[in-house]
Amino acid sequence: MRKVVAAFLCICALAAAVGAQKKMKPWTEWSEKEALKLLNDSAWGQTQTETNTSEMFFSPTARNGGGGRNAGSTSAGSDSNDRSTQGALNQATNINYRIRLLSARPIRQAFARLLILKNPQMTEQLRTFAEQKTNQYIVVAVDFDSSDRRFLGPAQQAFNSANDGVLKNNTYLETRDGRRVFLQQYRAPINDGMGAKFVFPRLVDGEPFVTANSGYLRFYSEVTKNIKLNMRFKVSDLMYDGQLEY
Repeated sequence: MRKVVAAFLCICALAAAVGAQKKMKPWTEWSEKEALKLLNDSAWGQTQTETNTSEMFFSPTARNGGGGRNAGSTSAGSDSNDRSTQGALNQATNINYRIRLLSARPIRQAFARLLILKNPQMTEQLRTFAEQKTNQYIVVAVDFDSSDRRFLGPAQQAFNSANDGVLKNNTYLETRDGRRVFLQQYRAPINDGMGAKFVFPRLVDGEPFVTANSGYLRFYSEVTKNIKLNMRFKVSDLMYDGQLEY
């Protein structure tokens, strides 16, 4: 009996320790580093990185002995010429898609905290945005960045030109049991730093689409044939202040 009691107490202690580790300090006290980590590498915000290898093995366009371009060259070499003018990287480059559950309070609080760190006078103005609870929609925000700005143009064009009609049949949320809910509304990026917004209904047949038993929440979208977003969020990790936040 003593061994059983000791084992039980040990388990309780471990559970308490895990709970203490997951407890987060108030969002109004987060540092910039902590807010960015929550946005880009956390239960509610993750990064999908795509690697472009097109310039890893770049070779300059051939030139004649006089240093000029061959008289017989045609516009077929214009792409190489553009790359030569812009400068070759001779290395792979990445574009990062930041996929975040914007309807989750921790993500909105991280955005608010970054703004407040730059403009403390905005604290009260942003508090409602940061702390309000959402009961109608699941909103996924997608932003993107790259170490080479040349690769941002196609992504910007794709997200700016996308619309509900193009996305509604190939953009959805999915849980472990295979249930899916499709896109309800798409909002192109505006100058708010949060990126494009993908809006889904939170309730299906009057019941929450996501529950504690859902396993995972998968976001999938084919923005274009070259931009396919695919990210899973582990539901058991979405607990925040004792509540499921997504």
